[in-house]
Amino acid sequence: MTDFNNYTPEYTTVWSFPERGNWATHNPKYRGNFAPQIARNIIEMYTKKGDSILDPMVGAGTTLIEAKLLARNALGMDINPEAVELTKNALRFKHHPPSEQKVKVGDARDLTFLKDNSFDLVLTHPPYMNIIKYSDGKIPADLSNISSLPKFCDEIEKIAKELLRVLKPDKYCAILIGETRKGKHMVPLAFNVMQRFLKVGFVLKEDIIKVQHHCTSTERWRAKAMRDKFYLIMHEHLFVFRKARAGEDLSRLKYSRLND
Repeated sequence: MTDFNNYTPEYTTVWSFPERGNWATHNPKYRGNFAPQIARNIIEMYTKKGDSILDPMVGAGTTLIEAKLLARNALGMDINPEAVELTKNALRFKHHPPSEQKVKVGDARDLTFLKDNSFDLVLTHPPYMNIIKYSDGKIPADLSNISSLPKFCDEIEKIAKELLRVLKPDKYCAILIGETRKGKHMVPLAFNVMQRFLKVGFVLKEDIIKVQHHCTSTERWRAKAMRDKFYLIMHEHLFVFRKARAGEDLSRLKYSRLND
């Protein structure tokens, strides 16, 4: 087991974790969940003890486990009830100082039950379209059932609007998202998602490149990649967005606001 007390914070925009953290109840078996080091870095950089964190696509609970370990309050949501149960089980450990983590079934596109300006940080890891189908088509509204890039991004934009609303001004929203391929060509999923967040009014703070390790398909695709002249995707983007303060002059950042 990796000792989380030996954790070293990142200080550049390239992150690489060859050894995935497995402290507390973190479980790498949930396909597609992100490394605990990602959540820990973001939470420690952008929040303090007692702050409130939202993960609206909680998966197996990585964000909420780290929130509990770091004494942050957190709300986790997922459209898939199975993911919610996984997270609830993962949070059944004792830790001091105490903090509160809640998990519920919900759709990230509809956060009307939450007040404006109520969270200090949003941290989440959405599906990469239908690369991994988390509900096997049983939940039609599940983002992982969408194969069309424009349709997927339309739904992401709805989520981005809600996240902007519930986030406090001058606070941060971090999204881990990767790319995919179709017809041997790169599909710029991450950059399309980034554009939708900028479109609704977020400001881009960081674009962190996260190196991927231990991908099970790498060897299987190596020969095809060499034959068909493409490179295997071994990175993801961790976008950190900021919610501007009311009346803040963003003229110097006009290049990053698609609706200006």
